[in-house]
Amino acid sequence: MAQDVDTTRRGLLFGAAAIGTGALLTACTSNEPSGKSGGKAQQAAVTDEKPGKRVTIGFAGPQADHGWLNAITVNAKERAKKYADVTLEATEGSNDTAAQIGQVETLINKKVDVLVILPADGKALTQVGLKAMRSGIPVVNLDRVFNTPQAYRCWIGGDNYGMGLSAGHYIGEKLKGKKNAKVVELAGLDTLELTQQRTKGFDDALKNYPNIKKVARQAAEFTVESGQSKMSQLLQAQRNFDALWNHDDDQGVGALRAVKQAGRDGFLMVGGAGALSAFQEIKKGDGVLKATVLYPPTMAASAIDLARALGQGKGIGGMAEFEIPSSITLYSAVVDKDNVDRYMPTGFQ
Repeated sequence: MAQDVDTTRRGLLFGAAAIGTGALLTACTSNEPSGKSGGKAQQAAVTDEKPGKRVTIGFAGPQADHGWLNAITVNAKERAKKYADVTLEATEGSNDTAAQIGQVETLINKKVDVLVILPADGKALTQVGLKAMRSGIPVVNLDRVFNTPQAYRCWIGGDNYGMGLSAGHYIGEKLKGKKNAKVVELAGLDTLELTQQRTKGFDDALKNYPNIKKVARQAAEFTVESGQSKMSQLLQAQRNFDALWNHDDDQGVGALRAVKQAGRDGFLMVGGAGALSAFQEIKKGDGVLKATVLYPPTMAASAIDLARALGQGKGIGGMAEFEIPSSITLYSAVVDKDNVDRYMPTGFQ
């Protein structure tokens, strides 16, 4: 009997849920006679905050050696505490792929109900994601994506291309009345695809503003030290420019140090991610940092919500479907002085 249950769970995870759709629709219809709904959406069972079926969620992420990564873990743990029916089994974060694979395998052996995984390396952890799914444990893949959709039931993450796009349009609108405007870019690690996507989004946005030219670009390493060093080089090479797009608020702390040490102003700076320090600087309004583009670590809290919904076999509020989506890409909103108070509670340290 246990084997039959496991087989059924695997079938549902890999797309056989359609077999039971008729039964679900019949169970959730209104008072209309069976078969006469006309294809109209019925009220699906959705998760809410009321205690329901108990769910054990395994959580595995990288080492929290960066403000954003630490915020991911904090958001996941705090969200889990919100639900009386959720038990969170969190591993100690690791950037070693072999160690993280071992941690996920331990969670699989514990037979958790759902897994939330932010892989240190999506490609390297794809096989263990597949192993979980084939064991009947649905996986919520957080941000860094596995190589195949078969390794997860749902992916949720940020929009790196959208970050660059939002930054480019914000700067473009601020400078659209200025002739021969110049912008510079302080990127992240160029070996990472996410850095390349952020740059592409930025460049594509600037194509809409023929008066603006990107005159320089430096790649840093997402650290305060690298941000300060590379920004100093940019400032030395470019005596005049009108705007700076910085990919990461952590390295932005160093970039702002370099700007102050050089005594430079006369340009606007747009950051990336949504650090509390950036929000506070924007709110003060007396420096070059005027906005930051979100890459919200609150995605980890949402991942817990999705995992709970999966564990309870429910959909999510605001959607007519009985199942949660297979992919959710978060929007890269711009935070400036006009809306910074709203986002301040989400800022990470």
